[in-house]
Amino acid sequence: MAHEIEVVNGTASMAYFGKTPWHGLGTPLEESDLYDWTSASRKAGLDWDVELVPLVTADTQATVTHKAVRRSTDNKVLGVVGPRYAPLQNKDAFGWFQPFLDTKEASLHTAGSLVGGSRVWVLARLTRDPLVIAEGDEVEKFLLLSHGHDGSLAVRCGFTPVRVVCQNTLSMAHAADASKLIRIKHTRDVLQNLANVRAVMNLANSQFEATAEQYRLLARKSINQSDLRTYVRRVFKLEDDQDASTRMKNIVEEIVRLAETGRGNDLPSIRGTYWSAYNGVSEWLTHERGRSADTRMNSLWFGDGASTNKHALEVAVAMAA
Repeated sequence: MAHEIEVVNGTASMAYFGKTPWHGLGTPLEESDLYDWTSASRKAGLDWDVELVPLVTADTQATVTHKAVRRSTDNKVLGVVGPRYAPLQNKDAFGWFQPFLDTKEASLHTAGSLVGGSRVWVLARLTRDPLVIAEGDEVEKFLLLSHGHDGSLAVRCGFTPVRVVCQNTLSMAHAADASKLIRIKHTRDVLQNLANVRAVMNLANSQFEATAEQYRLLARKSINQSDLRTYVRRVFKLEDDQDASTRMKNIVEEIVRLAETGRGNDLPSIRGTYWSAYNGVSEWLTHERGRSADTRMNSLWFGDGASTNKHALEVAVAMAA
């Protein structure tokens, strides 16, 4: 099965704690690694630097203003960037987070690289009590930091809720400005910008709580079969009288099924609610869509899966109000 996790010399560039994710790829983290970024980064295959190297045209050997981003360990070119681009090393991109690990405010969960090393990430779990949405249904609080080495992705730091019962990646509350992923351009002041992110992180717990209130609203509101199909169609921006393609009809029916019988959606406390409807969409995005689990992850964090997830929450809240 196709995947986007980078494999170098036969070893997947990913480390994880707990259950083996995705295709059995990656190196397990020990308890001692959870608060030590240096050790975790080595196991994740991220203990390398990049450098900028000049480019020339193939025919005339004329130099150009753009430069190649090259990994020092194997000379692999990860991307081509403009003249103002400043590289950010992995140890600097994630090293700022070490104080949170030292104080055990958070623990490392997964880390690795995607798309040939051009995109790297670390996911850390906040050591705070999970959000209780309804009886037997909890959401854990995670922080996601990621950046790219090909010029296509700015440094991002943001909050990522994950539903415990099914490991669905959820969207933050659409009304919470501080919950949006912070994008920092790769310029020379990027390290200072990352230091400023710490102040925003102090708001993380309150933003998760604000999001939980929207989740709880959804869990209190019942939804019937007709409205469930209307909800799914609105998530995918299908007009009520629009004839969907066969593929789209199949997707709608699959999400309706997941909303009714998906992981955790049969809990008596949330069955037949807008919360289970939203989780039908989030389960499809997290576990069903696309060719493989890691391509879904890439889309959920960096692509159109993220916008769909966000829109699904917005539509659910609007319909449940």
